[in-house]
Amino acid sequence: MRPPPAPKRVTILGLGLFGGGAGAARYFAERGAEVTVTDLRDESALAESVAALRDLPIRYCLGGHAEADFDGADVVIVNPAVPPGAPGLEMARRSGARLDTAVNLFLRRCPAPVVAVTGTNGKSTTAALLGEMFRASGRTTWVGGNLGGSLLGDLDRISAADAVVLEISSFQAERFGWSRVAPHVAVVTNITPNHLDRHGDMDAYVRAKREMLVWQKPSDYAVLNGADPILRTWTDPGAAVKVLTNADDSAPRGARMNGTALRLWREDAEERMSLDKLRLRGEHNRLNAVYAATAAWLMGADGRAIEAGAASFKGLPDRLEFVTEKRGVRYYNDSIATTPESTVAALRSFDEPVVLIAGGSSKNLSFEQLGGRIAARVRAVVLLGETASDIEAAVLSAGDAPPVHRAASIEQAAKRAASLACEGDIVLLSPASASYDMFRNYAERGEAFRECVRALPS
Repeated sequence: MRPPPAPKRVTILGLGLFGGGAGAARYFAERGAEVTVTDLRDESALAESVAALRDLPIRYCLGGHAEADFDGADVVIVNPAVPPGAPGLEMARRSGARLDTAVNLFLRRCPAPVVAVTGTNGKSTTAALLGEMFRASGRTTWVGGNLGGSLLGDLDRISAADAVVLEISSFQAERFGWSRVAPHVAVVTNITPNHLDRHGDMDAYVRAKREMLVWQKPSDYAVLNGADPILRTWTDPGAAVKVLTNADDSAPRGARMNGTALRLWREDAEERMSLDKLRLRGEHNRLNAVYAATAAWLMGADGRAIEAGAASFKGLPDRLEFVTEKRGVRYYNDSIATTPESTVAALRSFDEPVVLIAGGSSKNLSFEQLGGRIAARVRAVVLLGETASDIEAAVLSAGDAPPVHRAASIEQAAKRAASLACEGDIVLLSPASASYDMFRNYAERGEAFRECVRALPS
């Protein structure tokens, strides 16, 4: 398919603070397009992103949207955070401009094969592990998307021999159909309820994730978690070769872990390796390593490179991140856990007694399963934020509930948890909720927790 002509006038709908909007604005402005940026937030709220673009001749329309922001635009680049039905998106449609996204643009123009990783949980760790495995195989590697930011500005430096890894959210995946784009290898780690405040219901959320496979070709691959009850039924989306983890040994292709021994196979090849040197805690992280290893192998990495990449990976911030030990108590930061299932997985990663800090802003998710796990596993729980009452109700309804405490801030929560913990215990921040009631994002929440813990008496 012939690519559309280079646009002369571009509107960025949603600048945001995560780099995608700024990356798209810079990409087009540096190529001579007239760029307009419009966002509901004002300049003070977007100061960081605006400052990153101050060397470029960009027109800003901040603090709201108007029809004039889209007049004459050839293309409107829509930020993933802009929901369907948003007034700005309706204005963009009425303008007659072509709608696109920064990720779609990158996928169309990237000369290297792309592995895209999505899923409710584990996608960041899986994507980062993939990057380590590709580097260990000797390939120049680029990691971006939700993890690492926009790679649009790097397109001129990426060659066909390189490897590119993108972490993709459901907000990004649901718009792949706008450009009929797809990665060479799609990895889906798992599907559990999430972002129902945006998608409306579980069916819509699942459809958004499926869209990443729909436009794949017969020469592409889809790596799917065979233990996931939703993913193991995905035989129909797209034309890619489906490769299931946790596959039966008689299957024509798949991946299977036995202890730390991993077998990968397809019709024409097989590889065996060991992931015994993986440093990450938790069964869920062993599964993340299997997804990464499978995708790396399908992209040409051999067993030795995969083992070396897994052994060298130290983990990402905010994901069961060890912070420090004080007075015999070890503190872990799992701020990335914005769903109940994430926190359940975190609790399963420890044998020691746990004092849990949880709560934050709501995604309209159920805490019933988490309540039972807390009641069975946790010494005490400290709750804060909008979801505190819902989590407390779920814990109390499970019976044999541990002591439940409330805190008004992350600092107060850290101090209360420290006072409740005994020598040999774990204090775990794993909120099971988003961060937007108190923080800009999960990373800011994690940094605040680290600072509070380090300030505790030694």
